[in-house]
Amino acid sequence: MFYHSKRLQFEAKPSAPDPHYARKLQELVGGAYGEMTVTMQYLFQGWNCRLEGKYKDLILDIATEEIGHVEMISTMIARLLEGAPSEVTAKAVENDPVLAAVIGGMDPQQAIVAGGGPLLADSNGYPWNGRYIVASGNLLADFRANVAAEAQGRLQTARLYHMSDDPGVRAMLKFNLARDTAHQNMWLAAIEQLKEEGLEGTVAPNDLFDEEETEHAGTLWNLSEGQESAEGPWASGLAPDGAHQMGYLEHPEPLGGPASAPKPNPLLYATSPANLKLIDRAIDKLT
Repeated sequence: MFYHSKRLQFEAKPSAPDPHYARKLQELVGGAYGEMTVTMQYLFQGWNCRLEGKYKDLILDIATEEIGHVEMISTMIARLLEGAPSEVTAKAVENDPVLAAVIGGMDPQQAIVAGGGPLLADSNGYPWNGRYIVASGNLLADFRANVAAEAQGRLQTARLYHMSDDPGVRAMLKFNLARDTAHQNMWLAAIEQLKEEGLEGTVAPNDLFDEEETEHAGTLWNLSEGQESAEGPWASGLAPDGAHQMGYLEHPEPLGGPASAPKPNPLLYATSPANLKLIDRAIDKLT
């Protein structure tokens, strides 16, 4: 059950309308790392979680907060779009190239499709996609994806912060930055807790180590020009999981044979030696 409050988690009032910035802000709603993505990612992680208790509760606490973030930023976008475009604005644009350039910065679908409101899309108008989300059921893998999502979201929020001088917009983004900081730290703390309680190790999933090709489980293959990558801790010493030894393969050699595909089905007409037979048959029929 979800309960909706009419009040926003934090205020979302710009000092003045700005349709051009409203389009930029769409990235925080429907972009790959926007609020809609983390909302659905955490909700499905929570619903998929088979471990009742603090972890599931944490996931759903943050997931529910993210629903509020979608509403908060969507409200800001709607307020930034106030008064643009309208019939009066459209007529003014006809006679004012400067104004036309300003209005031209907005996403026309915000007016045509959403009636002057936000879209479930990114800053280029590309619709939000459910394939953005990660909800595997493995908490270690999922929490790491969550750290990455919050990091990318905070990065984009920071960039957008520098693209506006509006005090109201900046106030909201300052709150968002703080919550992204908090969530990154929460997911990182949850990862450490999983390890401490023995629920997960360092590598996900914590299984099949005796089945994998152990000799290849720690070596860095030098597959780019130069050898600087050998200078990092990932190229020597004990691996972070405490079980594997890191190494550096300076001159790696391929371990497999030629990457030749099998003979194609003639009816698929892939170009191959078999085509010669098809051509010969066709010629025979014609002659």
